[in-house]
Amino acid sequence: MKKDIIIPVVKDVHVAIIHEFNKEFLDKEWNVYVINNTAETIEMVLVVSKGYDGEKLTSTMRHSITKLDGKSYAKVEMVQEDVLQLNNEFFVTFFADNKLFEKRFIFEKNTVTKANLTTIPLIEKDGILAK
Repeated sequence: MKKDIIIPVVKDVHVAIIHEFNKEFLDKEWNVYVINNTAETIEMVLVVSKGYDGEKLTSTMRHSITKLDGKSYAKVEMVQEDVLQLNNEFFVTFFADNKLFEKRFIFEKNTVTKANLTTIPLIEKDGILAK
C-alpha cells in the first residue's frame, strides 16, 4: 500500500530572507519571500511560520497567496532581529499540475546575519536561502 502513494517533490520553489531598506522607517529590515523559480504558476500557496528554540516559541503565523506566477516571488512577512536568534521554520504548501506539494524550509538560529548574505536569484537582492 505504501508503495502506491506518490509524494511529489518540490523543485525550484524556495523561501528566502532578504535584508532590504524600508523607506517608511528609513532602516534595513529582514523580509521573507516565497520564490517560484519554475515556469509554471503555483496556486493556493499557504505559508505557516514559527520560531523556536527549546522552551522559546513564537506565535504561529499563517499567510496565503492565491496565485504566484512562474519566475516570480511574493513577500510573506517581516522578521524582527530578535527572532533571528531562534530557528525559523516556514512550511509551504501549494498546488501545481493538479497536485498538492509541501516542503518545510528552515533558517537555523543565528545563521541569518549580514556576513552570510548572497545575491538571491530572481529577486536580485542580498539575502539568504532557507535549507
